This record gives sequence, structure tokens and C-alpha cells, in this order.
Amino acid sequence: MNNYGELINPTTLKFVRLLPGPIERVWEYLTDDHKRALWFAGGSTDLTPGGDMKLVFSNSQLSSPPDPTPEKYKDYGDGYVSQAKILRCEAPRLLKISWEGVVTFELEEIENKVKLTLIHEKLQDDNETRVGTLAGWHTHLDILFDKLNDKAPEGFWSVHMPLEDEYRLRIT
Repeated sequence: MNNYGELINPTTLKFVRLLPGPIERVWEYLTDDHKRALWFAGGSTDLTPGGDMKLVFSNSQLSSPPDPTPEKYKDYGDGYVSQAKILRCEAPRLLKISWEGVVTFELEEIENKVKLTLIHEKLQDDNETRVGTLAGWHTHLDILFDKLNDKAPEGFWSVHMPLEDEYRLRIT
């Protein structure tokens, strides 16, 4: 298993990561507003189907020292707010949300580890969306891995921008 995401089809990508358990701890990092803010985006969440999930991004603040937002992403910098809807929630194994398409997080406990499968479907069918989304999830999942291992993560943008170049080469 490697850390890279793959395109299943032009509008669907998939990541598989092995994380330290237990599964309940990983679940908290997906669903608890404050813990999710440590690796992805904070914001209030109603986990009932049809419930709202507010996503407040602070990517430059996910590391210490902060990692400045590149010019390319200034419109999506710290404080950027996006909305999602809960489609399915089956604690502690499945979370499916409607956000920039449909994102599914599946958790499976394997001995003392947790296999996370992330599938992001219904992306816009253009190369830059695929590249940015692959690099974004890759970077966020790296930070989640570091947080679950009590390790200080690298700066989001310092990792994300080179990954964009790498994914651009991988998917063309």
C-alpha cells in the first residue's frame, strides 16, 4: 500500500491509508469538529442523514510555524468556509458526505490498525480539479497520519504544491 491516490475513472479518486487505531479514535478525527480541524477543516457537524457539516479551512495553520497560502489559492485561504451534507453516518465505520461531489470515508479495523478508504466521486471532469483534489486529500491524509502518531506535520502548502506537480505527471 502506498500513500498515493488513484483515479478510478475521470471523476472519481480513491485513497487507502493504514492508520494507528483504535477505530473509535480515527472516527473522532473524522467527526469531531475540533479534531477534524487539526488535519482537514473545522466547523459544526450534525451527523444525522441530511444534517449540515460546515467546513472551515485553515490550511496554513495546520502546522507550526504556519505555512503561508500560495497566491494560486488565496481565494481559498484560511477562513474559507464550505458547506457539506451528511448522506450516511454509521459510527464508527462509514461517513458519506455531499461536498464538491460525494466523499465516502470507510474505516476497517485490522489488528491494531485502521484501514481508511476515502473515495471522492462526482468531481468536475477537468485535469486541474483532479490534480488539486488528489494533492489536497494526499496532504490532509498525511497530516491526519502525523496527528494520530503524535508527530508534528509538515506545512500543508509546502507539501501540497509539489504534490500537484507530481500528480499532474501521474495522471496525464
